[in-house]
Amino acid sequence: MKFTGENILAFTEQFPDDKLCLAYLSELKWVEGFICTNCGHTKFTVRKANLARDCNRCHHIESPTAGTIFHKLRFGLRKAFGIIFEMSATTKGFSSSQVAKRYGISRTTAWAFMHRVRTAMQSSKRFPIVGDVQVDEFVFGGKESLKQGRSKDVKKKKIIGAVELSEKGKVKRVYFNKIADYSSKSLSCIFDNHISKDAHVLTDKWTGYAPLAKRFNIEQKYSDKGSSMKQIHTVIHQLKSWLRSTYSWVHQDHMDKYLNEFSFRINRSIFKQTIFHSLVSRMMICKPLTYQMIKISS
Repeated sequence: MKFTGENILAFTEQFPDDKLCLAYLSELKWVEGFICTNCGHTKFTVRKANLARDCNRCHHIESPTAGTIFHKLRFGLRKAFGIIFEMSATTKGFSSSQVAKRYGISRTTAWAFMHRVRTAMQSSKRFPIVGDVQVDEFVFGGKESLKQGRSKDVKKKKIIGAVELSEKGKVKRVYFNKIADYSSKSLSCIFDNHISKDAHVLTDKWTGYAPLAKRFNIEQKYSDKGSSMKQIHTVIHQLKSWLRSTYSWVHQDHMDKYLNEFSFRINRSIFKQTIFHSLVSRMMICKPLTYQMIKISS
């Protein structure tokens, strides 16, 4: 039942209709068995029409999508699975306008569902990066400037990133966070959220990192126009290129969601065979999100 691979023909063959998509969610939701959310009973009857579980004791009925991010989906599960597949298995992703055209839904509906997917892509923060790590901040948006130093342009989004390197100096994992400014307090988010205190962290000579050296193993070097930290600057360039080529504009309040999407794909690049299944599994344990909740979240 578990879908593996990146072949879109194999994907469409396994999920030809909404019913089989619902069956997939049903197996994921009750993989460890059914427990009634109303009375705790474990015996049930399956309703064939929608695969809902009908508790044999209190007759509380629970559908496979209840209490998950798929709750009250405004279009078919087959379309939802297609969007999830393309957001996870493809390298570049799609804008909400493109998805709306491809799947015959409104742009607003596509935008809201894609943000639900990005919510599930968010890091659990349970596995901090270790070993050799490179950290740097940058800006995105507006006209690019060749001026050296940190931009104070309020129209630009300020972002900090961290890259974990393998023993061969290859990129293993990446994480990004939106920041308000370049102060130690703002810069600390990437450290507290994603970096182990045992990691060896390389940064440039910016003074904002100095206070963090009291809690983390930080080595500071002159950037030399990025040559001292090539790996993170390569990833930053990839991120900027993806954002510019895919989206016409990214709202400040939702920047972290797009950063989550980019990081999720990069961090699972060696697990592409199971990336779709992993993402759907995550969505099944995410609480329902209304359009208003997504709109005002930051």
